[in-house]
Order: sequence, then structure tokens, then C-alpha cells
Amino acid sequence: MFTCLAVASLLLAATTQSAPPASEVMAAAKAQAASQQKSIFLIFHASWCGYCKRLDRFLEAPENKGIIDKHFIVVHLTILESAAKASLNNPGAIELRDAVGGKNAAVPFFAFLDAGGAPIVNSITPKGANIGYPDSPEEVDWFMVMLRKAVPAIQPEEARTLESWLRTNGKTH
Repeated sequence: MFTCLAVASLLLAATTQSAPPASEVMAAAKAQAASQQKSIFLIFHASWCGYCKRLDRFLEAPENKGIIDKHFIVVHLTILESAAKASLNNPGAIELRDAVGGKNAAVPFFAFLDAGGAPIVNSITPKGANIGYPDSPEEVDWFMVMLRKAVPAIQPEEARTLESWLRTNGKTH
């Protein structure tokens, strides 16, 4: 009987555990980015967000994944979940979103950070709009500006591959 209660207790704890704090996630990302000499691609997302899923498909597309992984440590932090899924939110993520220039930004909001976690550029355009998932020509243009700021050494063919995917496949995925 005790064993069944102990197992049930562990299962309940596992299903009600909160997401790790943003500070812990970022500490691990900064250590990895520093050791691999990469930038951080920090994405704020939510489970219900269709544009967040489209951004993930872009990052995971076979032709893009190697390029993204070559230059970035990709970090997802969950925010803005419903009350029923509040345990998915990373504590401190809203404050971090605000600190990297996304105060009140909807999801997806993302920023490119240096290996130490300092913001380089974020998905808020000079006109003040969050591009979210970049699918309009203007949003793709801003994403490419962001990319070149975060990774000045990106090879032209790598940049063209990402840009081409967004311009041709981005609307259909």
C-alpha cells in the first residue's frame, strides 16, 4: 500500500511541477553559448500560439536547422498560458521579455542575445511592431536585419537559404 501511495504521490508531483525559472534556463543557455561561441535565439511562446508553431517549423526545417544550430543556442520560454496551463509558464519569463525590449509584446516575441545574455536586437521593428513569425515581406526584411546584427559572420548563402525559406515556404507552413 505504501508503495502505491508513494508512486501516486510522485506521479502527481510530476504532473503538477512548474516549468523551470527563466533564470535557470538562461544560465544554462549562456554557459552553452559561451562555450560554443554562439549567440542566443530567445523565443517567448505559448502552447496555444499558431504563429509560435510556425516559427518552430521554420527553425526545424531541414534546410534551416543546421544554419540556425551553427550560429545560435535556441531557447524557448513559455508565457501567457491560460489558467489551466499556467504551470507551463516559466517563472520570470515575462520580466525577461520586458528586459529584452518586448514589454507587452504578444507571442511569439524573440530576441537575439550575445553569449553573455545581453540583447543585440529583438523582433520589434523600428516602427514599433512585433514581427512575431516573419511572413510578410516587411517582417522578413526585419528578420534579415536582425540576423545580420546578431551574426555578422553569417555566410551569404546561409542568409539566402533562411530568407528564401521564409519568402517562399513561410506562408504555407
